[in-house]
Amino acid sequence: MSNETKRLSRLTAILTQLQTKRLVTGTELAKKFSVSLRTIYRDIKALEQANIPIITEDGKGYTLMEGYRVPPVMFSESEANALITAEQLVLKNKDSSFVKEYTAAIAKIKSVLQYGTKDKANLLANRIVFRNNPANDQTSNYLSTLQLALTNYKLTNITYRAAEKDEVTTRTVEPFAVYNTQENWLLIAFCRLRKEYRAFRLDRIPKTDDTRRAV
Repeated sequence: MSNETKRLSRLTAILTQLQTKRLVTGTELAKKFSVSLRTIYRDIKALEQANIPIITEDGKGYTLMEGYRVPPVMFSESEANALITAEQLVLKNKDSSFVKEYTAAIAKIKSVLQYGTKDKANLLANRIVFRNNPANDQTSNYLSTLQLALTNYKLTNITYRAAEKDEVTTRTVEPFAVYNTQENWLLIAFCRLRKEYRAFRLDRIPKTDDTRRAV
């Protein structure tokens, strides 16, 4: 691969990084692509000369102008296969909101695949089998809502059915993290009722509503 081809590939990758993250530092880019900071500065300048609206925030890093979107990138066959494999795993997930959102997202991604790659991806989808959750049981429906509350630092009200006492309570929680076991999704959140961090199984949350900014 020639130096010019390597640089073109790096410029494309830098642009992808700028689209993926709100703010990217020069040091971060230099480390990721194993080049000097001076090379990154030249690359950023080259992108600016190509009319890419990159904003430099002094002492912080680089960001793309709000609202700017780059035309869809082309996926390699291996990248498309990775996405299709992930899709088949997600379809076995027990949270219906997660399945719905991922299915919508992957449909948009499939729309930009080249026809040949799309045909191969569809073939692969029919040849992948995951043994977990073979009946496609879905036991929860609020992962997407709770993820939004987490990333937007919002409180949310949940109705929770406790296993040990078989009682139902309404709690205001501040989502902190979510993690997945083989059987269920769990929410780690600060519970305003108990005044401490608790783990909540999503399959025991029959209702959640009224998200608002945490204070």
